[in-house]
Parts: sequence; structure tokens; C-alpha cells
Amino acid sequence: KLCGYLQKLSGKGPLRGFRSRWFVFDPRRCYLYYFKGPQEPLPLGHLDIASACFSYHQPEAGAAAAGDEPAAFEVHSPGGAVTVLKAATRQDMTYWLQELQQKRWEYCNNLDAAKRDSRTSPTPSDFSKGLVAKDNPDLSILSQNASAERARNILAVETSPTDLVGEQAASQPAPVQASAINFSLKQWSTEIKNSMSSLRKGSNENRKSVFYTTEEWELLDPTPKDLEDSMALEEKRKHLGEGNKGLTSSAFPFDFGRIPHKARRPLKDMIGSSKNRNSSDSSPTEWCSGNGNRLVSELQLKYQSQQEELEKLKKDLLSQKELVRLLQQTVRSSQYDKYFASRLCEGVPKDMLELLHQKDDQILGLNNQLEKLNLEKDSLQQEVKNLKCKVGELNERLGMLMETIQAKDEVIMKLSRQLSECEDSTSSQSGAINSPTATCTNKELQELDRLKDNLQGYKTQNKFLNKEILELSALRRNAEAREREWQAKYTSLEAKLCQIESKYLILLQEMKTPVCSEDQSPAREVITQLLEDALKAEPSEQPEQAFFKPHLVSEYDIYGFQTVPEDDEEEKLVAKSRALDLRSLSLSENREISTGVKWENYLASTMNREMMRCVELKNLFRSGIPHEHRSKMWKWCVSLHVKKFKDSAIPGYFQTLLQKALEKPNPASKQIELDLLRTLPNNKHYSSPTSEGIQKLRNVLLAFSWRNPDIGYCQGLNRLVAIALLYLEQEDAFWCLVTIVEVFMPRDYYTKTLLGSQVDQRVFKDLLSEKLPRLHAHFEQYKVDYTLITFNWFLVVFVDSVVSDILFKIWDSFLYEGPKVIFRFALALFKYKEEEILKLQDSMSIFKYLRYFTRTILDARKLIAIAFGDLNPFPLRQIRNRRAYHLEKVRLELTELEAIREDFLRERETCVEKRDLISDDEEDS
Repeated sequence: KLCGYLQKLSGKGPLRGFRSRWFVFDPRRCYLYYFKGPQEPLPLGHLDIASACFSYHQPEAGAAAAGDEPAAFEVHSPGGAVTVLKAATRQDMTYWLQELQQKRWEYCNNLDAAKRDSRTSPTPSDFSKGLVAKDNPDLSILSQNASAERARNILAVETSPTDLVGEQAASQPAPVQASAINFSLKQWSTEIKNSMSSLRKGSNENRKSVFYTTEEWELLDPTPKDLEDSMALEEKRKHLGEGNKGLTSSAFPFDFGRIPHKARRPLKDMIGSSKNRNSSDSSPTEWCSGNGNRLVSELQLKYQSQQEELEKLKKDLLSQKELVRLLQQTVRSSQYDKYFASRLCEGVPKDMLELLHQKDDQILGLNNQLEKLNLEKDSLQQEVKNLKCKVGELNERLGMLMETIQAKDEVIMKLSRQLSECEDSTSSQSGAINSPTATCTNKELQELDRLKDNLQGYKTQNKFLNKEILELSALRRNAEAREREWQAKYTSLEAKLCQIESKYLILLQEMKTPVCSEDQSPAREVITQLLEDALKAEPSEQPEQAFFKPHLVSEYDIYGFQTVPEDDEEEKLVAKSRALDLRSLSLSENREISTGVKWENYLASTMNREMMRCVELKNLFRSGIPHEHRSKMWKWCVSLHVKKFKDSAIPGYFQTLLQKALEKPNPASKQIELDLLRTLPNNKHYSSPTSEGIQKLRNVLLAFSWRNPDIGYCQGLNRLVAIALLYLEQEDAFWCLVTIVEVFMPRDYYTKTLLGSQVDQRVFKDLLSEKLPRLHAHFEQYKVDYTLITFNWFLVVFVDSVVSDILFKIWDSFLYEGPKVIFRFALALFKYKEEEILKLQDSMSIFKYLRYFTRTILDARKLIAIAFGDLNPFPLRQIRNRRAYHLEKVRLELTELEAIREDFLRERETCVEKRDLISDDEEDS
């Protein structure tokens, strides 16, 4: 599909500029529609590609080589109008131009087809499912000039599209060109704010060179414990004097940690942050001096040794105090034991005393163990403090090393600059003689490259323009030939019209003033001749005579239904008149923006997202699905309704049922075989036993009879499956039947009693009396039971009741919304012909008119407008309530009928005279 984003030049005065638009090519009319966005249902306008020509300008030097340079091209329409379009890249521009050329060439050549159905696209669509997929429209295209085709192939500039062209581009944001003008005041203010903020941010730091290391680092925040230790360390070092001020100020108690690549931090920033913490009087040269370093290190070592000795003395003092405390505790415990033993030894047994002594020993042992653990804990804490001190020292050394490295880097940079200056001066002295020649050579090479780029660009432009001229010349010649042929056809039709008018005038004159008897009247001969001319088959024509006689009515329509019957001549004349009216309506609809463009736009917007039920999609279904998308959309609707059944079914469920039906006979098999050829005899896919649709129809019906034994098979299911098979494969048609029978329709709708169907007829009577009270009163006045006609509408969803175009539009809405659509269209059919029915004044004429009036309704748009507009509101809750009400009444009536039948059977068995009576059911059995 040719669609995607382009920038369109529009507007006037200072507001003139490029706007991003979504373009979709419609092959049916060779129009390039443009929308505000991919999800917009209505186009802003269109370009007639069939009568347009294209051109573009070669860019300036150097720009042709830039593949991502935005490129503009012009579409020249009849009347001098020029539309400027801009693609995101030159590659996209080339692709659009070659595709538009190809589409124009195909469309204009297909206009020369001798025989083409008016409802088929000039470019046949590639259907993927159903029986209609096998029917490719036969287009007899006139042979093209071989030399012109060969020249077109030579001059073709082949290229591939980018992501901004095609259906996948609908999921991407619209491209914004840097040169495009912002047309709203809000966008202007936003741009001004962004530009001002960018100016404020421009500082010297942003213009400095930044070097990144191969491994990224960041400063991690220190823990609170580390902060306390570092602060204590700072306080201790203040006593060392001002000599080591630079060292203490450069203390670096933080840790380095790895960070992800996205959080990359420049090494220069890290060095700069360390440098900023240095005191104002420190410099790299002071840190490089040897005496200062030795003095600082000696003082630091002396201070650390004194601190260690102090810590040892404190530790010894604590251990001595702990020992005294333990001895005192031991003395007190022994005195207490002695006193306790002297008081209780007289009345306590020896074993209890021994047990008490054991417990006391255990308590003492545990206390000793606890004391040892406390000592170990203190020693470990001391070790931790020592380690932290060492870490602080290492951090200090690291800071010093980093500052040293920075100083050395500066020295290296300075020496490198001096070296490069020396080399430049040397090379300038040695190459003073050759420099003019080298400069001239470099300029010539650059000029040569620029000329090569220009030459390549002009070659591409020349090939495109030559191909454009060649195609336009060939299309002009074809148009002239087509105009001559149309003129000849017009002359032939005008001559035929004169003959028909002459016969018509003679007929009118004879009807007004007859001059002969009835048997010898020339009117009978004129009428007979006119009927023969209208009904005779059109002879096969030579290709050169194709344009001299119009092929208005084909034998079959695009669905495979026969347009004109072969048996009854009266019906044949009516059918041909109906087919001509349908042709006229289809031609008038083609003059308007078709719903196909809306469907193309909607489907393109759902490329990367799941299709969901929404108001927009419902309106599209109600307007009808295009022929080329109906297979896909029907399958989506069926899958949506039977998802829970499919999820619970085993894999290969349909094939399992079909295999079972083929291996084991089914009670419904006999009736299915009898009804196969009676399903749609006027459709070429089901007209003979060898037709492809017959076998598929048999498979689906047999599989369903095994899935639903309660129904098995009911007359009417065959027509539902036959319509589904026109656009769906066997398995999908099977699930479509499951959707209709088990999801949409109430229970007992297709059973032997047809209970649900009878209930719906009573509901329809209530709705008719509410929505069309005059018509309902008219039927009641003449006692016309119109449910004898409408019963079949509901049972088979209007199959064989309306013309095929309207039938499939009804099915589009039916598969999306459900059975409520049947009530809508049944009422709409009556409302469409309400005035004609009210003019009939007797029951026989009314009933006769009801039998065929639906076949005379041809305007699908008007019928859809009545069904979904004039009949609103139409709540589903009302239908459900009425169904529940009438269901009870019908069940009571069926119960009474069954009781009467049983009474009659008993009476017949007891009465001798009635024993010989046999019912029709018993006779069939």
C-alpha cells in the first residue's frame, strides 16, 4: 500500500509553509488523498494523479550526496495548479515519485480495458480468503508498445522506502521539518522560550573540551560513620599547623563506584572538583617539592605512633579495671555461697547440693565466656577503627596522586603544544616551495568531487524527467485513442437511441389513435421487437469492436450470483432492469468519496495495535465493508465473538469433528445432502455438484451437526454457511455458524419447534406497531399476516430476500453488532416502501407485493440511513424484555397444542373409525 507522511506546502502570505500530512493512494480512482493524521476518517483533500505530472529540482552542490536531506517535488495538476510536497529524505522522494508514476501508468492503461465490471477496481485486489478470492476480475488490457515498456524499464530509478512510507509509518509520530513554520501562537511562544533557555545555558563550561574515560565512574556519598571519622581526623590534624594545610584540605574520604554507561561522568569534572577543594595558596609545584613532602610525612608518622601508644595504654588500663571487677565479683559470689550453704545444708539432701554447685559452676563458666567475647568484640572494634584510619590515609594518597596526575597532564599538554608548533614551523619552512602546488591540488580535488556529485544528481534527474516525458507522451496517445473510441461508441449509442425513440413514438401514436384492428396492430410487433432486442444475448465481440457496444450487465456479479435468470422471460426482463439500476447507483456512488478510503485509513492506523470495538469502527461497519477487506473483517468479528469457545476447544477441533463426521454416519447427513444443491442455485459456487463451494458447505454442516447434536441440522443453516464461505475458509465459516446459532440467536431458534423464531416474529410485530403505526394498522385492517414473509428474513438473515449488495452490507453490521441488526433492517425495508404499501387496498395485492418488494430496493445508502438513523432509539434491552414476555406465552401455547395432540392420539386409538387416519409425519416415517 502506498501511504505515508509528506510535508505539504500550503497557506498564504507569512503563514505559508509546510504542514505534515498523512497521504494515502486510492487505486480505484487514482487519487492521492491527504489527511491531518493516520486516524482521521475524512480527508482534507485529494490530488488527481491520473491527470498529473511530476517534477523536482536538483539541489545545490553537495546536497545531492546527503541522503537524509529533505527533498521537495511538485505535482502539476490540470488547470495550472502546482502542489509542492516534501519528503523526509531524498530516498523517500525518489520512492514516492517512482510509485506515483507506476500507479498512474497502470491506472491509465487499465482504462483501455475492453471489458471491465464497473464495481471492480482497475487494479485487482488480492483476496486471501473465501470463494470470491478465486474470482479474479478478467481485465482485457490492450497490448502496450514494447519499445515504450523497454524504455521505461531502462529509465526506471529503483529505490526502497524508509520507515516513513507504508502502513508501519502510521504508528510513528509525524516528522517535523526544521525549516517548517509554526503556525500557532502557542508554538511560537514555545519556540521562543526554548531558544532563550538555550542562550542562558551557554557558558564557558559548555564550550570546554571534555574527555571521557573508557570506564565510567562517579563519586558515591559517604556513610555517616565515614563522615564522623573524617571530621575527627580533620580535628586532630589541625594541631599540625599551617604547614600541612594543603594536605588536610585535599582530604578525600569518598569512595569510587561503578555506574552505568548512561550516567557517564567526565574525568575532567572529577579532577576539577578535587582541584577546587584545594586552598587558594596551593599549587602543583608546591606539591612536587621534596622537602615539603618529607616534612609532612615525618610529622604524620610521629603523630600516628603517639596515637597508637596512647590507645595501647588505654587498652591496658581497661583490662586491669576489668580484672579487678571480676575478682571482686568472684569474692562476693563465694561469700554468698558459703552463707547460703551454711543455712541450708542441714535440711537439703546432698544430691540437691551437688546440683546447685554444678549450676553455679556453669554460671561462672558462661560469665567467663561472655567476658572473653566482650574482649574480642572490643578488639574487633579497635581493628575496625584502625582500618578506617588506613582508608582515610589511602584516600589522602589518592587525592595527592590525582592532583599530581593533573599537574603532569598540564605539563604534557604544554610540551605537546610546543612540539606541534615546532613541527609546524619546520614543515612550513621545508614546504614553502611546494605549498602553492599542494593547495591548488586540494582545491581541484574538492571541486572535482563537487562536480561528480552534481553530475550524479543531474543524471538521476535527467532519467526521471525523460521517463516522465515518455510516459506522458504515451498516455497522451492512449488518451487520444480512447477519446476516438469513446466518440465512436457515443455515435453508436446515439444511433441506437434514435432507433428506440422512433419505435417508441410509433408505439405511442398507435396507442393514442389506433388505425388497425387489435390483431393487425403494429404496436404488438413493435413491442415484440423491443423485447427481443432487450433480452437477446450480446454476441462475442472482437477487441477492436469492444468500445462500440457497451457491456452494461455481466452474467454474474462479484459475489457469484447470477444477474439475469435464464428461464422466465418476464422475470429476465425485470432482473435486467434491476441490474441496470444497480449499475447506475454504483456509478453515482463512485463520484463521491468512497468508504474504502476511510477503511484504508483506519486499517493503516491499526498496524501496531490490536483492533478494538469503538464507535468509529461501528460506523464503518454500518456503512459497509469494502470488497477487498470483508474477508479480514468478518474473520475478526467471528474470532471476537467465539473467543471463549476457541480457548476451551482442543487444537484441531474442527478437523476432529469433520473426521468424525466422515467416518461415522450422522442422522442429519441425509437431509444435508438433499439440501446442498438447493442452497443457492443462482450462485455459480453452488450451482453444480462439482462446484468448489458444495464440498466446503458439506464439511461445515457435518462438523456442526456433531458439535451441536440438539440441533443437528435445520433448513436455513445451509444458506448461512454458504454466505459465510464466500469470504471465509471452512474452519472460519464453521465458527461463523457457531457465532450465529450459539452466540447471537436465542436458544431453540433452529430446533425442531423453531421456538425462538416464533418469539422473534411476535417481538417484530410489537416493534412494527410502535415504529410504523400506520403500516401496522393497514395490515390489521386487511388481516395480512406479514410474518409469513418476515419469518424467513430472520431465519436466514435476509439471504435470497434482498439484492446481493444490500445483503452483504446487512451481514457486515450483523456480524459486528448481533441480532438487533435484523430487527432494524426488517423495519427499514417496510419503512422504505411504506407509502407504496399503504396505496394497496386489498389483502391479495398486499400479500403479493410483500413477496417481491424487497428485491426492488436497490439504494443501500438510503436503507442504511433509515435503519440506523430514522428508527432510533433502538435499545437492545427492549428487545430482550419483549422476548422474555413472548417466550412464556409461546411455551404455554405449545404446551396446549401438545396436550391436544396427545388427546387426539388417545382418541384415535380408542375409536375404531379413526384408526385408519395417518398423519403426514407418520406417513413420511
